Amino acid sequence: MKTKIFCDIAEIDSIKKFNKKKIVKGFTTNPSLMRKAGAKDYKSYSKRILKICNKKPVSLEVFGDNYAEMKRQALKINSWGKNVYVKIPVVNSKGVFTGTVIKKLSSMGIKLNITAVYSYSQVEKIIKCLNKKTKSIISIFAGRMGDKGKDPLPIFKKSIFLTKKYNNIEILWASTREAYNYTQAKQLKCNIITMPPKIINQI
Repeated sequence: MKTKIFCDIAEIDSIKKFNKKKIVKGFTTNPSLMRKAGAKDYKSYSKRILKICNKKPVSLEVFGDNYAEMKRQALKINSWGKNVYVKIPVVNSKGVFTGTVIKKLSSMGIKLNITAVYSYSQVEKIIKCLNKKTKSIISIFAGRMGDKGKDPLPIFKKSIFLTKKYNNIEILWASTREAYNYTQAKQLKCNIITMPPKIINQI
């Protein structure tokens, strides 16, 4: 099994460039990356991205903070394209686990990317909420763990082992800091690694 490379990006010109690269199998983005890229309107900017990347998976994030708002935004975002994965943070700004919305959306067949995951117990809770027939990504923030002095490898090992029997659930190495992380992700047999353009160029 090969570890797929996704590009973490929001600038339109860069997306056009990286979408042509065979090495790049998908894209992840978020509202802050979009703001930095000059996006004024979330919907129209997202649709511009999806017009370029209509064959590869693209993760677009909700920015609601409660169940009703997250669900409403997720349904909208999902309707923008067949290749869309809706990004849902594992906890909201108050630290509350978003399991109810994950369970509801996954049961409706909406492809999800559960993001900002920091612990194995969160991974276990997410898996219990997911419909195993619906494609899902669990994004574990390796780089941010490393920034705080925590070794991310044990969490990846256990999470990859736990999800091995589910074909539709993929583990993603997020917040990549250096090219060596790609080697680590491959050694772990991690499904996906997402990285900024600079590190993809290094590889």
